[in-house]
Amino acid sequence: MSRPKRSILPLMSIPAPHDSIFGQLEAFGHKKVVYCSDPDTGLRAIIAIHDTTLGPALGGTRMWAYKTEQDALHDVLRLSKSMTYKAAIAGLNLGGGKAVIIGDSRKDKTEALLRKFGRFIKNLNGEFITAEDVGTNPRDMEYIRMETQHVMGVPESIGGSGDPSPIAALGVFMGIKASVKEFYGNDSLTGRTIIVQGIGHVGENLVRLLRDENAKVYASDINEDAVAHVVKKYGAEAVSNNTIFEIDADIYAPCALGATINTQTIGKLKCNIIAGSANNQLEDEQVHGKMLLDKGILFAPDYVINAGGIINCYSELMGFSKKRTMQLTENIYEATRNVLKLSKAENISTIEAANKIAEKRIADIKKVKSTY
Repeated sequence: MSRPKRSILPLMSIPAPHDSIFGQLEAFGHKKVVYCSDPDTGLRAIIAIHDTTLGPALGGTRMWAYKTEQDALHDVLRLSKSMTYKAAIAGLNLGGGKAVIIGDSRKDKTEALLRKFGRFIKNLNGEFITAEDVGTNPRDMEYIRMETQHVMGVPESIGGSGDPSPIAALGVFMGIKASVKEFYGNDSLTGRTIIVQGIGHVGENLVRLLRDENAKVYASDINEDAVAHVVKKYGAEAVSNNTIFEIDADIYAPCALGATINTQTIGKLKCNIIAGSANNQLEDEQVHGKMLLDKGILFAPDYVINAGGIINCYSELMGFSKKRTMQLTENIYEATRNVLKLSKAENISTIEAANKIAEKRIADIKKVKSTY
């Protein structure tokens, strides 16, 4: 499905997942959406290409047991649009895309399914480049690479950049420090209390970085073994998912799935800053971004501070050194500061400020390309 004449709409223009397919495409402003089906392997996937003004669309492939196909479509449309904004505000020459495979990654994933999916990516002729996401890993990317070169995040043993989690965590860490600087006047984390919800690969690396700066970390996850691991290894303190919003902490870092910031939780929050790696943390960006602003809670927009993963893939694509990758990731500190300064200057929510910065870069480059 293509819609050649489109505009960049704010991320807050999010239709409900039960809206019609064409209604959702119209609202999100996508360039192309591809449905991938293969009965022989059981593959059911959707690839969404939102915008390619700045470059080819890059985005991870998520494998999730969605309840309905409409839920899968809604997720891939929202995530791919976020990738457009993420690449733009990070200063990368990439567009935004995303893919979802409908299925349980623990039991439905096979080499044949992944390789068939790779064939669909190959047919897009470089317009979409994928990488790992929730439910996929570097080994899966290796299978996809057997069918197409348009995949990043493959193991280092075959020339890739490997696990992006440490870089992703570093970006979130820099975003946290920038937020602390804005709120408290200095960016020291010594003695600060931080709730990390979600102890996956990124969450664990974030706990490590925070503890290295002598921050007190509360760790929470539905996986009790993961929590026990970081408690033992890094000296974090375990807390229940049911009690995290009752803890009086400086910072809440959501690092699992999105939408944990909503009307109900905002009423409970006792923190001063929200800064984590999870995508789409606000259930409704317009409503809840304004609620946080009114309550005086500083929100570091997720797509600004969790850009380390896409930076890692971009570096692999461009052949950058690890040193250059680190430099680009550390720039998230200044990118976050710029968003927070604009929010304060114009008295708008931080997500609105981030959207304005990203949209301006896309519009400026579109004008440049129109003169070619």
